[in-house]
Amino acid sequence: MAGIHITDIESAINYWRALSPSPDGVALPAPTRALAEIYALMVYYGEQEADEDTMPRAAHAAWLQWYASTPDTPCIAICSTSQGDETCKGCGRSFDEVQHWPQMSPAHKRATWRRITLDNKAWRFNKYAERAAEGPPPAPAP
Repeated sequence: MAGIHITDIESAINYWRALSPSPDGVALPAPTRALAEIYALMVYYGEQEADEDTMPRAAHAAWLQWYASTPDTPCIAICSTSQGDETCKGCGRSFDEVQHWPQMSPAHKRATWRRITLDNKAWRFNKYAERAAEGPPPAPAP
């Protein structure tokens, strides 16, 4: 089971609120409402994660659209796992996570992102933070 952390549900709700604001300040557009229902149940039951596989279809689709707006990989092109380290000094992922990243589900990727962000030891968060800035580098001048 891959868990989607409550902070990702909150981020997805805020993404949808910005993308599609409430028309009257009360009613919620369908994607926001679907995520808000999951969020409310998580708060009510004191859960920190929602199961990616059993999440209602509308909420999962809304979460996936938010997920698509986030950076895919924490890689900063300084991979110490290729030099034999079990954990990459550049991004903070384990050797297995680096190797299996393309096959990982969105929830597994987000769980990895959460862990390395909370750990805050990878170079992407300190020495090379500018390299990890979101967005592609500018195109070379013609």
